[in-house]
Amino acid sequence: MKIAIFTDTFAPDVNGVAKTLKRYTEYLDENGIDYRVFAPKSSNKDLFSKHVLRFTSLPFFMYPECRLALPNIPFVKEELLSFKPDIIHVATPFNIGLCGLHFAKKLNIPIVGSYHTDFDKYLQYYDMQFLSKVLWKYMHWFHRPLRKIFVPSVDTKNQLQKQGFTNLSIWPRGVDQSTFHDKYDQDAIRKKYNIKEKYILLYVGRISPEKDVMLLPEINQLLLHKNRNDIHWLIVGDGPLKNDLESSASSNMTFTGFLTGEDLAQIYASSDLFVFPSATETFGNVVLESLACGTPVIGVNEGGVRSIIQQDVTGMLCNQKDSEGFVEAITALLADKNKMDMMGYQGRKYALTQSWDAIFGNLVAEYEALLVEEEYRVLA
Repeated sequence: MKIAIFTDTFAPDVNGVAKTLKRYTEYLDENGIDYRVFAPKSSNKDLFSKHVLRFTSLPFFMYPECRLALPNIPFVKEELLSFKPDIIHVATPFNIGLCGLHFAKKLNIPIVGSYHTDFDKYLQYYDMQFLSKVLWKYMHWFHRPLRKIFVPSVDTKNQLQKQGFTNLSIWPRGVDQSTFHDKYDQDAIRKKYNIKEKYILLYVGRISPEKDVMLLPEINQLLLHKNRNDIHWLIVGDGPLKNDLESSASSNMTFTGFLTGEDLAQIYASSDLFVFPSATETFGNVVLESLACGTPVIGVNEGGVRSIIQQDVTGMLCNQKDSEGFVEAITALLADKNKMDMMGYQGRKYALTQSWDAIFGNLVAEYEALLVEEEYRVLA
């Protein structure tokens, strides 16, 4: 099988879509499956390679980590005619995705896609709700030719079904269990960031409006008012609200910037609780990473996060924007070490069942089944 992937974000970009696709291409390499990735240029390094073909791009205003590329159409056509893919997978609905859709139609190549980002929910955080109807109209047009749309969670599938989408299939996310585990030296993180407090609360993710990160200082102040002076926060990530968040932060909040790999995993494993106020996740990769490191998660009862967290077993779910609810959950767990330890154990136990190999194997199997159907359809 030969697979052509069209995406507006790819490694070294730091976001869930880019990381998932990079992991996917590693799986394809390991299993001898030929592929080409058509993606925006993200840096001066690796402009072209055998498998990843990059194009000049500009940052997308609403999500700078997602690029608006300027694909070289004649070059893309030449590459596709030479490569002869059996299937095209469009991972984003913007310029590169449109390019993939165009050539799938023009060259009569079966096409599938994946839905990673809930842009409709993002609109309210940028005062652009008036674009909702236009957005859904465009999304319907873009996805209509796709033979199958892969979504990361049951919640996302239900949401799209309510919008009239069909041919939906769940493609969840996995976790790198060789990196994200609980066997790290926890004292090293305390020394590195000079943490004296008894407990470490953690946030990992983009520091932006749609993640509701400004709830974090609110939650912290409420905890301080309850005389919880034994808590230190680690804020991992970057984004447009970082300066605002730092301005609102107290002295017990440390900003680490972007972290990846073992540096990130060590922080997960060294924290007592992962606090994640975002209600816009279609999945929530960071939630699964935290569980894999044995750290319970307090998240929002919305989106893909509630598909991962099992209430009172691997974490706790709160209402969206409910600072008081988060404080109650944090306070209750910190007061019950046995329950917190059991949640960490159950969370890691669940994460160990989420193997990337099995998840990608199922995706490739769905490709194969679709191509068999396509062959029968042509013969009929």
